[in-house]
Amino acid sequence: MEITPEIVKRVATNARIKLKEEEIKKFAAEMQEILDAFKKLSEVKTEDVEPSFHPTEIKNITREDKPGKCLDREKALSLTPHRTDKYFKGPKIL
Repeated sequence: MEITPEIVKRVATNARIKLKEEEIKKFAAEMQEILDAFKKLSEVKTEDVEPSFHPTEIKNITREDKPGKCLDREKALSLTPHRTDKYFKGPKIL
């Protein structure tokens, strides 16, 4: 497929942007380069390559929970101005 100035004009119209004539020529060439790059990618032989959804293996790294001393309720509530009675106060959602 060849990118013509008419295609660039149609894309610009759909995107609701105005382009000057020199910009249309410039973008036509740039879009053609992009299509050519994808054409090269589609020529790569991948039949024997197993699909990969991530470039590296994803693995959860967790640590073991260690029980420790916690703040008591009064101490924790004393550290915030956002409280109502004996509860933390959060922002309204609805």
